[in-house]
Amino acid sequence: MHIVLDDTAMAAAGQGNVLAARLIHRAHAESGWFLYAPACALVEADRARSGTAEHLVSLPGITVLDLDLPAALAVARHKTWATAHSQYAAQPTPDCPDGAIIATTALQRWVREPVRVLDLTP
Repeated sequence: MHIVLDDTAMAAAGQGNVLAARLIHRAHAESGWFLYAPACALVEADRARSGTAEHLVSLPGITVLDLDLPAALAVARHKTWATAHSQYAAQPTPDCPDGAIIATTALQRWVREPVRVLDLTP
């Protein structure tokens, strides 16, 4: 299971959201569970709630995704960096042919986007 945390999911995790906590636990304790934190979304989550970035990167089981050239080009075409980097990270790859699922507390943001989402709203 490949899951990308968007900035709202990261902020929720930092505020003790039980669903986000379960994802983090599974990524640490169970094989086959992978959680990704796109760097641009991590920055936006930290802007919304200071300390979120340091907290999340210290947790086992979360992989921070750098803004490489292909990601930067994808981000340049979108309105917000956090959303664009999260969407780019969820696209199909050879390792994950179906693409990743985006965990979010802002479902409306993803309604018209070609991604699968997981609602973390309690």
